[in-house]
Amino acid sequence: MTATAVVAGVGREARRTAVLLAAAQAIVGSAAPIAISLGALAGQYLLGPDKSLATAPVTGFNLGVALGALPAAAVIRRLGHRGGFMTGTVITALGGLIATLALYQASFWLFAVGLGVIGVGGAFVQQFRFAAADNAPPEFKARAISFVLAGGIVTAILGPQIVIYTRELLAPVMFAGSFASILVLAAVGAVVLSFLHATVPAGRVATTEQSDARPLAEIATQPRFVAALFCAVGSYALMSFVMTGAPLAMVGCGLSTDDATLGISWHVMAMFGPSFFTGSLIHRFGAERIVAVGLVLLIGCAVVALSGLALWQFWTALILLGLGWNFSFIGATAMVAAGYHPSEKGKVQGFHDFVLFGSVAFASLMSGAVYNAWGWTMLNWLVFPVVVLCFLALGALKLPGLRAAN
Repeated sequence: MTATAVVAGVGREARRTAVLLAAAQAIVGSAAPIAISLGALAGQYLLGPDKSLATAPVTGFNLGVALGALPAAAVIRRLGHRGGFMTGTVITALGGLIATLALYQASFWLFAVGLGVIGVGGAFVQQFRFAAADNAPPEFKARAISFVLAGGIVTAILGPQIVIYTRELLAPVMFAGSFASILVLAAVGAVVLSFLHATVPAGRVATTEQSDARPLAEIATQPRFVAALFCAVGSYALMSFVMTGAPLAMVGCGLSTDDATLGISWHVMAMFGPSFFTGSLIHRFGAERIVAVGLVLLIGCAVVALSGLALWQFWTALILLGLGWNFSFIGATAMVAAGYHPSEKGKVQGFHDFVLFGSVAFASLMSGAVYNAWGWTMLNWLVFPVVVLCFLALGALKLPGLRAAN
């Protein structure tokens, strides 16, 4: 077999893998918008007069993603992509089953546990794009990731549509049909993932630590790393904070559950849609400028949300929130990635994700408490001080002393 034929074969296999993972992303990944769009509403439905913990189930989902990240990676390394990802679909189905049973039993905390398990399954879904890139030759890696991101856009449409058509399917138990549908999504996703070749490698990252690896404390105290982490946490936490409260606010203002669900759909599409060209913009203009653009969009979200309570204002604010998250978070992630050596990747990313998703989980929990105490207006006013602090962190990098330290 000629070298050209071998290269062509590798390319075909990479495309096949990327398409399968994109399809699985579209199907299994739809559990996330179901959990996010209905988690707080169902939590409010299960609680008594005090609704301050209504967003705790969404917090459970975010905690599940955070706590499941390292175990998911370990399972995938052990079983390979096909076995590891199919294990993830089983966990997702289990979470859907627990959430459905919790709704039948009117158990708020069991429901939160169910969403946490769905979040652990979501940690496996987060690995899809990396698996697509890992199995691709260098010239196809970016396109492979784009294929999987395209699946995320389908997820933004499919998940909310499932909510609309299934939330009363098992009436009189509201929302149970939507969470029961997660079992079907997981089963279909498992079938799709079964077509992955068992020989797909779980990773080609060298395990031998290089002698130039620095202590985590030294890396994490670099001014550029601190600013990047601060902006990543700030943008992601704000996105979770406002997004989690938005369905409660829309329904509280007399809009329908369908309106709230479709608002989340537009939001998720805005989160993933720009990813096809965000990397190119970062390469052309620099990560700091793209982060700044994202922060401006987050301010725009708050301004629109504070301008009124019409449906178009909610939806426009959610779209700006998604766009702002995309630019600011991906830009900040690029800054973080430039701050460590390949041999330091594991410990730095683990520290980064622990801080990040811990903050996101806290933000989603506080969203319900703030909304219950002070309403939708206060949720959006709090965007401004956080964004200002992020801008100050970026601006500090321009100071002569800190610029020299980078």
